[in-house]
Parts: sequence; structure tokens; C-alpha cells
Amino acid sequence: MTKTVTGVFDSADKVRNAVDDLVSSGIDSEKVYADKENNQVKVMIPDTIEREITEILNRHNPTEVR
Repeated sequence: MTKTVTGVFDSADKVRNAVDDLVSSGIDSEKVYADKENNQVKVMIPDTIEREITEILNRHNPTEVR
């Protein structure tokens, strides 16, 4: 099953860094969406790697991960 994990950040720099980290970790760039207007990173993933994605997003000090 596919799930969307969203990280909310307080700056565009954190969004960019989180996206770079996700892609360099092997996540397909087509599955990562940077919503620069709302400072969010959305990742479409299978349930099996949710924990890994959450850990990567948390490295960049989000205000929220949902």
C-alpha cells in the first residue's frame, strides 16, 4: 500500500536539504515533491519504508511530520 508522508518546515533551505537527503538516500526523485509555497516535503512511499523516511525528514528539524 502507498502512503504519503509530509514534513513541514520553517524555511525553504530545510525543504531543499530534506529533498536532497531523500534523493541521495535512494528515494526515487519522482516520489518526492517539494511544496515550496507551504514549506513542505511530500513523499509517496510504500508502508514498509515509512520509518526510514520519517527519520530522514527528522534530520532536518521539521515543525511537523504527518
